Amino acid sequence: MAATNFKASLAAVLKSEGGNDDDPADHGGRTSRGIIQREYDSWRREKGLATRDVWKADQSEIEAIYHDEYWAPNCDLLPVGADYLLFNMNVNAGPARGAKILQQALGVNADGRIGPVTREAIRKADPTMLIQRYSDVSRAFYLGLHQPRFTKGWLNRVEFVKATALAMVKASNQIASQESKI
Repeated sequence: MAATNFKASLAAVLKSEGGNDDDPADHGGRTSRGIIQREYDSWRREKGLATRDVWKADQSEIEAIYHDEYWAPNCDLLPVGADYLLFNMNVNAGPARGAKILQQALGVNADGRIGPVTREAIRKADPTMLIQRYSDVSRAFYLGLHQPRFTKGWLNRVEFVKATALAMVKASNQIASQESKI
């Protein structure tokens, strides 16, 4: 549905993820632009490349990892805005958690598999309502982690992602409206 929204979604996720980080309290450890060292090492080995410090990762590598591991294959199934929500959660908590939160927001069995039942619910969903429900479920997920050091940042991110997703919907609707007048 929204194959053209990857770049805009990537830019928003990168804004949330920031630059390089090596916070001892973060289970991810050494990270660059949201990609952890372990993942970067494994990705490079899969490509037949030597491992290296994630802080030295090329931007093209970061983008490829984000597209192949967190956007594909399911984000293109969603309407603009909702695709970004799923992508963001895939990055922040993993694709299985992103799928389960999507399913909870859609009111279908949250088994983590985006199959025909989930896809049908996606097609029937109002994008704005889906964004609201997804944000509510995301907020509850973060609160349930009971990690006070990170909770405020996670909740701020939920609000940023929600506002950005709603702006994407509005822009998409304006474009569709202009195109229908042509």
